[in-house]
Amino acid sequence: MSEIRNYTMNFGPQHPAAHGVLRLVLELDGETVVRADPHIGLLHRGTEKLAESKPFNQSIGYMDRMDYVSMMCSEHAYVRAIEQLLGIEPPVRAQYIRTMFDEITRIGNHMLWIGSSGIDLGAMTVFLYAFREREMTIDMYEAVSGARMHANYYRPGGVYRDLPDTMPLYKETPWTKGKKLKQRNEWREGSLLDFIEAFARDFPSKVDEYETLLTDNRIWKQRTVGIGVLSPERAQQLGCSGPMLRGSGVEWDLRKKQPYAMYHEMDFDIPVGINGDCYDRYLVRVEEMRQSARIILQCVDWLRANPGHVMLKNFKVIPPSREEMKNDMEALIHHFKLFTEGYSVPKGETYAAVEAPKGEFGCYMVSDGANKPFRVHLRAPGFAHLSAMDEMAKGHMLADVVALMGTMDIVFGEVDR
Repeated sequence: MSEIRNYTMNFGPQHPAAHGVLRLVLELDGETVVRADPHIGLLHRGTEKLAESKPFNQSIGYMDRMDYVSMMCSEHAYVRAIEQLLGIEPPVRAQYIRTMFDEITRIGNHMLWIGSSGIDLGAMTVFLYAFREREMTIDMYEAVSGARMHANYYRPGGVYRDLPDTMPLYKETPWTKGKKLKQRNEWREGSLLDFIEAFARDFPSKVDEYETLLTDNRIWKQRTVGIGVLSPERAQQLGCSGPMLRGSGVEWDLRKKQPYAMYHEMDFDIPVGINGDCYDRYLVRVEEMRQSARIILQCVDWLRANPGHVMLKNFKVIPPSREEMKNDMEALIHHFKLFTEGYSVPKGETYAAVEAPKGEFGCYMVSDGANKPFRVHLRAPGFAHLSAMDEMAKGHMLADVVALMGTMDIVFGEVDR
């Protein structure tokens, strides 16, 4: 009679839930997971070291490419760290724009999450529904920064430019014309703010559609209820944050507990779970999307009523406008110096954290008084969550590992950094 023993298998890096960059070594007893060992580093791009070799402003674009699903939130932490070292405060209008775009980013992140997690567990339609709205959040990125994903929009001292007064319109094609074209362009007739407001007012009805597909779907519940349970105490011990922590019933959100930008002026609720399983984390993220729409509408109202500057007028840190640069010799010199050498930041160290869609994203920065950081270390939420994989997967079936990867909402740009 042959010996019965556990066997080890590679889960990935080709698995769709792993995005091609996670090698998960599983020890299985039949189809039950005995041990899960994540091997990371397949995407390591040395972001932190690169940031230490460049002037401060030249690394903002690297932040977009770390968590490439919640770009502006990563920028926000890095830019706040520089502002804290410089001792500068952006104009209030810039703070409102940052708050609004952080929430637009949160919606975009959660829509990609709900769509891809649905596909991972066999629900195809929700992916198509979610990407219908996610396309609009990417249009907002494009309208304000010129880039559809890697915006490079936040700057120390404010944001790159004010919100545009027009939105690009869809052109006529053989498939989109006449009444259909007019319908698609209806929200785009006015300014970007008009478009964002129309989107935020309509969005909760779209979240209802996602919930119709999933919340009471018996297959979805069989795949998520009771899977990957984390107690509140264990979630905190493992360093979880964001929906992973709130799904376990811990009401911790940096936007409320350590407010930054204009979150102290916002009226919104923090959704929390009860059981700490995959299903509760799904419900938390769904409710977060609704709360984000609430915050966006409050920002829109304020921005409509309060025009103003979106950048400090401090030419030692912020470049002058193109118009000033072409008419004033002093401005031209400042422009040249800023784009060749950058600016020097006083000696010191700081830690700036934001409530990114996946959890607490923080930037620890040390300056030695030079024009580039002496040390940059980034606190990525996904890294802490992935380290809980062994504990969460133990005793579950092989198919549940996919649900666990989905519920962590990991992106390897930030895990590997």
